[in-house]
Amino acid sequence: NGPWPTILIRAPYSIESTVNDLLIYMFTDGMGYVLAVQNTRGRFQSEGIDSLFFSDGWGKLRDGYDTVEWIAKQPWSNGKIGTWGASAFGITQYLLAGAAPPHLTCCLVMVAASNLYENAIFYGGEYRKSLVDGWLTYMGNESFIDFFVQHPDYEPTYDRVNLSTRYDSVNVPILHIAGWHDIFLQGQIDAFSGIEKWDGPNAKGKQKLVIGPWVHDITSTECGELTFPNSSGLDEIASLTINWFDRWLKNKKTGIEDEPPVKFYLMGDVDKPEGPGNRWIERQDWPPPVDTLSLYLREDNMLSPSPPDFSEPPDLFDYDPNNPVPTLGGRNLNIDAGSYDQRSVESRPDVLVYTTDPLVDSLTVIGRITVTVYASSDRLDTDFTAKLCDVYPDGRSMLVADGIIQARHRNSLSEEEFLTPGGIYKFTIDLWSTAIVFAPGHRIRLSVSSSNYPRFEKNPNTGEPFRQNTTTQIAHQTIYHDWAHSSALCLPVLKGTPLPEVAVEKHLTILGQNYPNPFNNETLIPLRFPDRMNFKARTHLTIFDITGRCVKQWKISVHPFERIIVKWQGIDKKGNPLPAGVYIVRLT
Repeated sequence: NGPWPTILIRAPYSIESTVNDLLIYMFTDGMGYVLAVQNTRGRFQSEGIDSLFFSDGWGKLRDGYDTVEWIAKQPWSNGKIGTWGASAFGITQYLLAGAAPPHLTCCLVMVAASNLYENAIFYGGEYRKSLVDGWLTYMGNESFIDFFVQHPDYEPTYDRVNLSTRYDSVNVPILHIAGWHDIFLQGQIDAFSGIEKWDGPNAKGKQKLVIGPWVHDITSTECGELTFPNSSGLDEIASLTINWFDRWLKNKKTGIEDEPPVKFYLMGDVDKPEGPGNRWIERQDWPPPVDTLSLYLREDNMLSPSPPDFSEPPDLFDYDPNNPVPTLGGRNLNIDAGSYDQRSVESRPDVLVYTTDPLVDSLTVIGRITVTVYASSDRLDTDFTAKLCDVYPDGRSMLVADGIIQARHRNSLSEEEFLTPGGIYKFTIDLWSTAIVFAPGHRIRLSVSSSNYPRFEKNPNTGEPFRQNTTTQIAHQTIYHDWAHSSALCLPVLKGTPLPEVAVEKHLTILGQNYPNPFNNETLIPLRFPDRMNFKARTHLTIFDITGRCVKQWKISVHPFERIIVKWQGIDKKGNPLPAGVYIVRLT
């Protein structure tokens, strides 16, 4: 008996691969919507010349805008139109929202770029080879590779596919669904935050951000070599889809508007499901208030909260474009994606590795991560890369985030500034955002190099225009970490929580926080002892109940610098289980 609200999907793929019978049934018979599916310009059933999203936004051609307004005029339409889809379908939504058609009512965007230049094509000025070349080849659009070769610097042409130039024009509720290991992660976070800053009456306060521990395929529970507990997003996304469209297209009270605008998964040690992290968090803000913890590159491959002194020598390595560091996981599409153990590449001579001592307490990192590197090269242009890893007690070095900066674009993506060989320069490497708890007993690791291939194009080190080099050169790289050049990993640590001891000072005796806490079956209590100690002294670890009664005690044999972990199963001196409650641990 229409007219009805409409859900629009705009896709560069065939209609058959875009929708299936189940999806059609869910939106039409199941939810009571018209489902409109359209191929983008020049793709499959649509006319014109394929323009790779450049006609989907607010330029001379406004295909998304025209489609929405055409639907609104049809007799079966009630004038309320929402959009849905992931990846390329999501990119068309962001561009459509920036064009601001009057009858666009809401969007649901999953794992999509909002700024094609920075989120998808070039990262820190360097070309995302496997993603862009692989996808364009799959699409039969190799001609666009030539376009990017001819236009490697940011220029006004890219404004048409950059929603950040149009945040003030967006005036609809958008549900942004992202993954911590997705290829487009930062673009969705930036879109959520950027739109919220403006005063569009139908947009401000009506944005919602959901981020899970997912790769680009958000239906998969595997994140590389890790599987995070309670991380499946299928049921959550299905429920959000129904409630989101019913709220904005049918004005039903589904409760979704009253929920906190931000929901994200806080990653942790996958081997300890009950430990810190490994849970969903809801907040009113993004990013949450944080303190910046700087972990400095130090001699002897150390990563330390203490800045270097005057005397530390730099570290050297050679980068050979003909033997680049191979990609091993990360935010990828058509090669292995997610968190992988990096030890096989960390052992290479062209990779510098800096690691903290084992953590005594957990460290909660939420937000955008950067690495400041003071470096020099003997070439006009080169790259510098960085990887942040969570090192498990068994030695696995699991990738959390990575990034790259092209030297010629260290100060600007739109202008090139070449190096003076031998000059010392400051490079800031953006590792995008994450949310993770580094658990007690784990270590934090930063690796620095100059390649990550084929995730990123390998820089030939010649300074020639992009892909127009006739030869390659080996670059001799120097990384500085002295008092005047304090290279550091900068971590956003959740405000209001104490910063833990990271690199343990040798003279400290430490009774660490038990882990997990609270606990059910057992908990681990970490201890650390100094170098200056009377090792004949009596050392005891004692558990008290809240009345002050001693319920359990261990005698500890101490050795200098030793880290001891005491396991307690919640039993008393006689082996009897103790009741649930609060207990106090004391080291004497």
